[in-house]
Amino acid sequence: MSTVQISAADVNKLRQQTGAGMMDCKKALTETNGDFEAAIDFLRKKGAKVAASRQDRESNEGVVIARTSADFKTGVVIELNCETDFVAKNAEFVAFANQIANTAVEAKPATIEDLLALEIDVETGRQKISEAIIEKTGKIGEKIGVSKYEVINGEKVVAYIHGNFRLGVLVALSTDAAGAEEAGKDVAMQIAAMNPIALDKDGVDASVIERELEIAKEQIRAEGKPEAMIEKIAAGKLNKFYKDSTLLNQEFVKDSSKSVSQFLNEVEKGLTVTAFKRVALGA
Repeated sequence: MSTVQISAADVNKLRQQTGAGMMDCKKALTETNGDFEAAIDFLRKKGAKVAASRQDRESNEGVVIARTSADFKTGVVIELNCETDFVAKNAEFVAFANQIANTAVEAKPATIEDLLALEIDVETGRQKISEAIIEKTGKIGEKIGVSKYEVINGEKVVAYIHGNFRLGVLVALSTDAAGAEEAGKDVAMQIAAMNPIALDKDGVDASVIERELEIAKEQIRAEGKPEAMIEKIAAGKLNKFYKDSTLLNQEFVKDSSKSVSQFLNEVEKGLTVTAFKRVALGA
């Protein structure tokens, strides 16, 4: 046991440096005889132990943050998870997620692994995101982690967050034309609501097309249609699938008389979507 007198000012100083709780800071200073550097290490080790003990826990709550670079040429979306809705709504947790997203949009890492290796500012200086997550786990007492990370580039990238950080969308447009920002937001809301599986029919995986055709043919046979008509009717059903499930062919939610592609062409001739990403919490 420490023989050094730990003052309230010392505890408060360590709290300011680390963001850890008062009792944790007092214990850390007591265990390390008032050595601040050792106390910081003590708290980090506690975070690692808490993280290890929470590995088997479900972390299906959290926030989704979508962000664009200052020049709107790059967009990122991340999902930072925790265990409870209470923590997900905590301002410190949301701020931490925003800090990770801001770092990602500046550095443009290719993968989650690359993202976690980046450094961010923490109370004690600079630290890898992976290490900061462990410390945050120790402080909050819940399993925390980045489960999804997406990045896209384009001539004009628009970000949209829906439903209190429950869903994030990125849309890359072919040109930064007049009205592109507003059009991009409209398309992002379309993606959030309609969840298209691809940009257009060329982006649909061959296995998905094959499955849809087989389902259509079985439905047609069950209706008793002649075998000679099955291929033609199935092709029609496939076209309907493309219309319902691919972004540019979907009916525009704000005006069902036109497709998304037609809407964009009216904003600026030739304007289209070159890429999009949709991340929903827990999906």
